[in-house]
Amino acid sequence: MTSETSAPPPRKSPGKRKVYWTLFCVFIVLLIVSAALLAGFYIYFSKGLPRLTSVKDYSPNVVTQVFSEHGEVIAEFFVEKRYAIPIEDMPTELIEAFIAAEDARFFEHQGVDLFSIMRALIKNITSMDIVQGGSTITQQITKSLLLTPEKSYARKIKEAILAYRIEKSLSKSDILSIYLNQIYLGHRSYGIEAAALTYFGKTASKLNLAESALLAGLPKAPSAYSPIRHLNRAKRRQRYVLERMVQRRYITEDEAREAAEVPIVIISAENKNITIAPYFTEHLRNYLKRTYGPEMLYSGGLQVYTPLNLFMQKTAQQAVEAGLADFEKREGYQEGEPRVQGALVAMEPQTGYIKALVGGVNFLENQFNRATQARRQPGSAFKPFVYAAALDKYYTTTTLVIDSPLIFTLEPDNDKEFWEPRNFDLKYTGPVTLRKALSASRNIVTIKILQDIGVGYVINYARTMGITSPLNHDLSLALGSSGVSLLELTRSYAVFANQGLRVEPVFITKVVDRDGIVLEENKPRLQQVISSQTAYLMTSLLTSVVNEGTGRKVRALKRPCAGKTGTTNDVRDAWFVGYTPDIIAGTWVGFDNQKPLGKNETGAVAASPIWLNFMQEVLEGTPIKTFSIPGGIVFMRIDAETGKPVTPLTRKVTFECFKDPLFKDTL
Repeated sequence: MTSETSAPPPRKSPGKRKVYWTLFCVFIVLLIVSAALLAGFYIYFSKGLPRLTSVKDYSPNVVTQVFSEHGEVIAEFFVEKRYAIPIEDMPTELIEAFIAAEDARFFEHQGVDLFSIMRALIKNITSMDIVQGGSTITQQITKSLLLTPEKSYARKIKEAILAYRIEKSLSKSDILSIYLNQIYLGHRSYGIEAAALTYFGKTASKLNLAESALLAGLPKAPSAYSPIRHLNRAKRRQRYVLERMVQRRYITEDEAREAAEVPIVIISAENKNITIAPYFTEHLRNYLKRTYGPEMLYSGGLQVYTPLNLFMQKTAQQAVEAGLADFEKREGYQEGEPRVQGALVAMEPQTGYIKALVGGVNFLENQFNRATQARRQPGSAFKPFVYAAALDKYYTTTTLVIDSPLIFTLEPDNDKEFWEPRNFDLKYTGPVTLRKALSASRNIVTIKILQDIGVGYVINYARTMGITSPLNHDLSLALGSSGVSLLELTRSYAVFANQGLRVEPVFITKVVDRDGIVLEENKPRLQQVISSQTAYLMTSLLTSVVNEGTGRKVRALKRPCAGKTGTTNDVRDAWFVGYTPDIIAGTWVGFDNQKPLGKNETGAVAASPIWLNFMQEVLEGTPIKTFSIPGGIVFMRIDAETGKPVTPLTRKVTFECFKDPLFKDTL
């Protein structure tokens, strides 16, 4: 019996096993080396790349906007004109148009579209140049937001790495939101909101399909396809976008055809309000730059709220222009001569809110703000501070002062040996009450009062009321020899209008940052600096200036008002500051080179008509109000000629107001 046994399997020779083992080891080494190279490659190109791991990390340059009292935009400050809006405010058709035109496979890739890259690579190799990119929307974000715009393969690698990171960190919706807010679309417009306003005069939320497709055609070459400059090219690009939308089944062929036939009407959203208050907004710009820095001002998207009233501002500008035109007609202005300048400030005396401000006649020619920056002699407009200070001493509205010639011997080192001040009309009236002296603006009487109560006392008094400019410590102070700004003079008169309360001028009511955080909020800041009784007596005296004195022209307002004219002795400056119970305004007229205005161009002639014109317009149709009388004021019948109590010989009786000696001063 024979037995069958199976043959043993052939054994691999030791040589073959060694070869296999070697190949395996080589493979492992190559794998490790490749992984190391890839890791090194990744570390090298990703080193120093910025992070965008949350939509909150997206903080683009956004326009700072300044708003009027009623919410109208009156100024914008920016490096890039961009208004960031949420994706919820973007029409679906608009989003689809951009996807179809720029990244049809947006929802399919993870930040890098290899198919598009290979297509672009082949194109670039055949052209021997970088002529086409395969960038996705995500890569375009990295290019415009995080990287430099250079064209190189190293940058493309970094771009791909960043795009991959972004896709892992953000949702597709967030990526689209960033992209559509970030992208440049021509004519200084960044993002779809700015572009919609620039080209169509509407917000992005109101765009139709035709307009959306046109905007979606711009990223490739905003200048070449600008509908403002090259409408035919823009239309051809628009049709391409519509075709791509059909291919992606976002719209039907009929919808595409209808959209292509819709006429494109370019309506720029030019904001004419921005040119209405240039001196006011420039004042704000300087303040915001000092306070928050240039980066926050021009890129931070601040929302700046102001009390400026656009109607009052326009009226103020028109009043100044009309008043200066009348002046030039009277004085025979010739082309080529220096133009006369004017300024106006209007504010609420109770709050300090600046309602209108004109700093000159042509901001584009000269940005110098004559309402806030110029220091000019106020002339007789300074006298009310002397009279108010006197009322707080031992003077009354009926105190008699002798209006007679004065002559002073000057210091030895002075150019002139004597100073002989005179009244404007070169006449002297003898004994005159304070009321009549102020209404007629008698220089000599004011100097005598100042000499009596003391220069230092009046300077401190004016400081208390809000005059901050340097003041001459001599008797010429009575004639307004020290330069002040129109703003500080108007603000100081507001103390009379506001029953003795000094208020700080308010240009900005609130500043809010891009996240809605309030950075600054300004409420009215009030301080009682003179008694309400003194303030009322001064209002009463200044009412006489209007009713029977140098301010008679403004009686045409036909409602209770008080004010004072101001003219320098050489007629280089003309002023009028006046108020009603609810609003105060100051006006100034003069030449920048301090050339005399003309012999007869007093504050009553050159400045008060501007004030009257402004007030008539802004108060038209409003209720007529009277100045309220505080406690501590009494009225008495007196002799209008002597200022003394009535006697049987009195020929003319008038009522006069006084402080009640029994009333306890509240200050």
